[in-house]
Amino acid sequence: MAAQRRSLMQTQQSWTDDLPICHLCGVGTAANCMYGSDGKSTQMHPYEDGHFRFRSEDGCFLYGVFNGFDGSRVANFVAQRLPAELLLGQLNSNNSDADVRRILLQAFDVVEKSYFETIDDALAEKANLQSQLPEGVPFHQLSPQNQKLSERLDLLKQEVSGGATAVVALILNQKLYIANVGTNRALLCKSSIDGQNQVIQIGQAHTTENEDEIQRLSQLGLDAHRLRSTVLVAGQTSTRRIGDYRVKFNYTDFELLSAAKNKPIIAEPEIHGGQSLEGVTGFLLLLSEGLIKALEAAHGPEQANQEIVAIVAAELAQQGSLEAVAQSVVERVKRIHHDAFASGRQRAQQCSRHEDMTLLIRTLNYPQPDTALTPTQGGRIYPVSVPYSNSQSTSKTSVTLSLVMPSQGTLTNGTNTASTLDEGTPTGQSPTATLQSTNTHTQSSSSSSGDGSLFRQRGSQAAQPDETGRVPPYVDFTQFYKLWGADHSDSQNTQGGLGPQ
Repeated sequence: MAAQRRSLMQTQQSWTDDLPICHLCGVGTAANCMYGSDGKSTQMHPYEDGHFRFRSEDGCFLYGVFNGFDGSRVANFVAQRLPAELLLGQLNSNNSDADVRRILLQAFDVVEKSYFETIDDALAEKANLQSQLPEGVPFHQLSPQNQKLSERLDLLKQEVSGGATAVVALILNQKLYIANVGTNRALLCKSSIDGQNQVIQIGQAHTTENEDEIQRLSQLGLDAHRLRSTVLVAGQTSTRRIGDYRVKFNYTDFELLSAAKNKPIIAEPEIHGGQSLEGVTGFLLLLSEGLIKALEAAHGPEQANQEIVAIVAAELAQQGSLEAVAQSVVERVKRIHHDAFASGRQRAQQCSRHEDMTLLIRTLNYPQPDTALTPTQGGRIYPVSVPYSNSQSTSKTSVTLSLVMPSQGTLTNGTNTASTLDEGTPTGQSPTATLQSTNTHTQSSSSSSGDGSLFRQRGSQAAQPDETGRVPPYVDFTQFYKLWGADHSDSQNTQGGLGPQ
């Protein structure tokens, strides 16, 4: 493996060309966008996120999600180089927890140093051009030769700018390790046999809202009070990031950071683990900052973890492809964000735009249907609906999360041949579950109601269209209108009634 690594370093091929892809996970993405007054979306900049999902021959699994900014160069570089620093002989089953942490720390350090080496020539040329140009002279007043130098300088600035935040998950010896740099997020959902689902956020974002980060920065000589009142640090919310040479090598140029005794913005990951996965049933989520912020902007931050887990559980119950599940969840969050903007309500102003979204789902002994289910294929429908609260609270808050559960039986040509829709839910799956949040101040309960009586039993053969080209209805709304009439008798009396006349 060491020889393979040296060979890769001496060639121009991708660092990860020879690493096998892990098929136990799925990835969904969506590009950034800004909504216009007409509701139409426009992409603000090229897609900047990155990710990887690899496995090694000795049972080691490595996943990562990267949120790039000011370009995708750093995110792409890290996504290519970091696996080579971890999966080409560095990790093995004999490593202790301390060994794994040391190797992870070393890998992040080597990757950032290697990135800066790739832009050394560009930085040297940039410094040379800056020394040739007169200071404080507007572009239009420069000579034609100096205008060309200025244009070249702008290209170099764009080439070397930018950075990335990262969240990396490593599974080795049935233990989970999380390495986080910046503002992405890792969630672990653990299901028990009694339907209890525990949602654990592993680690906290490295921002000025993180008291541990405030303490770290204050020990370097920075003003803690001023940091707490600041959202952006050198242009970004993250206080840890990979790349971004401006703030790494010229941090004294930033007033907020100028008093630091040493580099205040670092690429050192915060590492958690190893956490045993023996006997665990559930799934692991890696989310980019853009996905988190979009959901929080639409519904508030209080129940964001529980809501994303509920949406994932709903899609896992419907679809057999993890890739389709991940993409469906991202599209769902994108739609939630857009609908909040279009509503014109309280949170519409916060939802005028969103950044790139990336979601990686890794299942852990989690049951999935063999094929995707749709409402016409026999699945029970329990739409996810999670209200949000505008007030922060440390008390336990009940939130109704309705999940989608497939019905029993096999599917043949879109019909359910083994059971009716009024029968029980599949073995080992229940439409009622409880989501318990760890490392947060909220707890939510998911429940669903209804016995599926709105759906009539479909025959073993697909319904044939009549002479008009229509098929007989298979949804009976009689019970719905009866309940509606009982609950809205007053409004019906005053407005002439609703439903079929």
